[in-house]
Amino acid sequence: MYHSAMKEIRLLVRAAACLSTLPLLVGALCALLPLQAGAQSATDLAVLRGLAPVTALSNTPEGTAALAANFTMTGGIQTGAICQPTLLPFAEQQQQALRDAFITDANLAQLADGLGTTLGAAYVARAHSIDRSHSTNLSQAVADLIAYADATTSAHSSSGKFFFANGTTNGNVPASAEAMAILKEMGGHTDIFGKSYGFPAGSPGADSYGDSRPFQTEPTIVRFIGLDYFNAPADNSVYNRGPIMNLVDSPSYPSGHTTYGYTGSLLLAVLVPERYPQMIARAAEYGNDRILMGAHYAMDVMGGRTLALYDLAHLLANDPAYVGQSLEGAPAIRDFQAAVRAARTDMTTALQTGCSNTVAVCAREDTGRLSNPAANEAFYAATQTYNLPVVYAKNAGKVEDVGKLAPVAGYLLTIAFPSLTLEKADQILTETEGPGGGFLDNGSSFGVYSRLNLYAAAGRAAALASRQPAASGHGSASSPAR
Repeated sequence: MYHSAMKEIRLLVRAAACLSTLPLLVGALCALLPLQAGAQSATDLAVLRGLAPVTALSNTPEGTAALAANFTMTGGIQTGAICQPTLLPFAEQQQQALRDAFITDANLAQLADGLGTTLGAAYVARAHSIDRSHSTNLSQAVADLIAYADATTSAHSSSGKFFFANGTTNGNVPASAEAMAILKEMGGHTDIFGKSYGFPAGSPGADSYGDSRPFQTEPTIVRFIGLDYFNAPADNSVYNRGPIMNLVDSPSYPSGHTTYGYTGSLLLAVLVPERYPQMIARAAEYGNDRILMGAHYAMDVMGGRTLALYDLAHLLANDPAYVGQSLEGAPAIRDFQAAVRAARTDMTTALQTGCSNTVAVCAREDTGRLSNPAANEAFYAATQTYNLPVVYAKNAGKVEDVGKLAPVAGYLLTIAFPSLTLEKADQILTETEGPGGGFLDNGSSFGVYSRLNLYAAAGRAAALASRQPAASGHGSASSPAR
């Protein structure tokens, strides 16, 4: 019953359907759970620890400045007062944000345009949404891979939302003693956004649990009208306040949509490495669209991105703590690398049949918004730090060795480009990493993932891999996590 109820809560938080009764439903589900703190998994605790620096930002002048910039940047992006090099003109990007509000987590169909005009069409012909509750998949192997990865990252994202909002696992059940020790160790505070932006939990117009969202805290939210993913008339308000989605009592940090967007985009990138950089740009767009909707702050998006990269690296490395887990709604995958290989075989066959040529040839056939590499690079760069100020000055001016601090990060590249050794992949990630010292880059392994620039790294890895034979052992199921 506990696991079933937790899945329902995660689905409510992510709001894939009409959730205007969210507070009542969450309360009812919480009644099914034991009202005492229980043990939390090692992976969950690691992610909570990695995301936790946000809770201590109000303790220092640098952190306070970052919180203020987060608020200003978020509001400016949402209203258009701060111009970004978005992949579409601003009004058109708002329409894309409406389409991106729904989560196609069963098949990643909405992210498939990152595969390009031709491959994207071939993918969606096999894997698409029939309506808001029913969908098709390219194959069982692909569906299982998606389900396991998404269940892993979404569980961590949902856990983080309530933990950082009010120190619970779901709004009502206290977090474990181990989790609460993380806050104490960091001198952190729950509800950091609500308290910093004048809407603490339970105050008029605020989230009942904490960490109220931008549409609740920002002085101005621009409303825009258009068609959603199902071509139904909608606007950003009905996806924030209801009735399509009701996020009023859904804590903001980290962004669950962004977590999903990067999880799904990275899976497609690994399965179709010819489109790896474009899929990363699509992930960045998907996360940024949550800011345009008024649903998330820049820090939420960066937190969701970092969480997804961290979790996917450990999955791709076959980390024993990550594989073989019993996750709600997903098969227990015990060898994630083997699952990737099986899914890639199915993917390649389906795409080549659908586009009547090789994947490599069809990958170059793209007339969509992701067809301009310079535009993709500029946009991704704008989302790397959102120009938020440095919090940890000691890390701002130095290169952090990815191989030493985050030893499984290289699997994000080697599984896609098996001719690379893990050491070479780590070197590429180190040489292409983004600016340091951000609000998550406190010197931890998790913090390094916030600096990874996979757009640049994938381009360099692809160029290098094209000149090398496959490396023995690396990227295979026999490769142990370091």
